Amino acid sequence: MRWLKENSLSLAFLIMFLLAVGGQAVAGMLQYNDQQAANGAEPVSLVQYVASSAFAVNVAENWQSEYLQFFLFIMLTVWLVQKGSPESKEPGKAGAESDEDQQIGRYADADSPGWARVKGIRLWLFSNSLGLVMGAVFLLSWLAQSVAGQAAYNGERLGDLRDPVSWDAYVTSPEFWDRSLQNWQSELLAVLSMVVLSIYLRQRGSPESKPVGAAHTSTGVEG
Repeated sequence: MRWLKENSLSLAFLIMFLLAVGGQAVAGMLQYNDQQAANGAEPVSLVQYVASSAFAVNVAENWQSEYLQFFLFIMLTVWLVQKGSPESKEPGKAGAESDEDQQIGRYADADSPGWARVKGIRLWLFSNSLGLVMGAVFLLSWLAQSVAGQAAYNGERLGDLRDPVSWDAYVTSPEFWDRSLQNWQSELLAVLSMVVLSIYLRQRGSPESKPVGAAHTSTGVEG
């Protein structure tokens, strides 16, 4: 029970994620089979649909936009500030900060991670590991979206008796960028809303909000 309580936030999101993916698979299959029936084609099973490029491109295009959002937010908040937002550093503290502030090298605590005490490439990698992983997942998701999207797009073109397109032609096509940008704009708007609204609005008890009584101008303060 203690383990469940200490990991309840990640477990709750994991369960909701799995339910959402399962729901997306079932709904997507039903929609796909409806289109198949309209075209006089055979319906597919849930397993066949999940293994198809149609499902893969829908999943990958959402993943890449989410991880792009996190990557940009992580990296931009190193250097940019928003006065009054708990999602920002205080004005004047922009940048990578000192070794003492970051508790690395000789300033590391007894329980600091081992790589926080070393120097050179290992320290650099650990110091930037969150941004590197988020950026890598974004790029891999983007690549997966482009490959699956090309396959799905060519399937539609062949059904319309048109020639298939190459990968480089697909990633420069309006189809690809319409899929990408409609997701990017929503993710960027969500981050903007969180940064700005958290200046003036509160959610008691949430670490994503300032304490209820904190001044609107308080920056980098979490409840």
